[in-house]
Amino acid sequence: MKLPSPSHTRPAPDPAPVLRWSDSHQQAIRSLLARFGLEIRDCPLGSPIPGSYWGESEAGLIGSRLHVRSDTPVHSLLHEACHFVCMDPMRRLALHTDAGGDDAEEDAVCYLQILIAAGIPALGQERMMADMDAWGYTFRLGSAGTWFEQDAVEALDWLRLHGITDEAARPTWSVRRG
Repeated sequence: MKLPSPSHTRPAPDPAPVLRWSDSHQQAIRSLLARFGLEIRDCPLGSPIPGSYWGESEAGLIGSRLHVRSDTPVHSLLHEACHFVCMDPMRRLALHTDAGGDDAEEDAVCYLQILIAAGIPALGQERMMADMDAWGYTFRLGSAGTWFEQDAVEALDWLRLHGITDEAARPTWSVRRG
């Protein structure tokens, strides 16, 4: 029996330092996510984040709006954005807080967030994977980097099947159509 590779578990209240929205290249992230039809909405520090599944500083997703605060980890907002990209159109229409999806889709979401991190100044794939590990994402092979390099072929195949990446593993900047 194959166990799912990554899992998204509730993070510890005070995890190791990760890149936060306030310290990121916000315009680059906004532009990148706009290619998928996503809009980032800023929330005041200390206020609840609308659509946040985990609460606290985690990004929230309602329809095509991604809600963040200055203390939101960039890996969280990219993870939720990638859920939006990977979900089928019917779920996307009703999207509010819980992105849902099965293990294969969750794997694809994790792979895509690492893949598109390469296009964000001062982030990149190495930092994304380190932040995922620091926050508490868990992978069968022990780290996001090892999973991405050695055990994620099924996630990449899923992304290709749904037209989210091309044959060279580059994003197509399209959301899942069916």
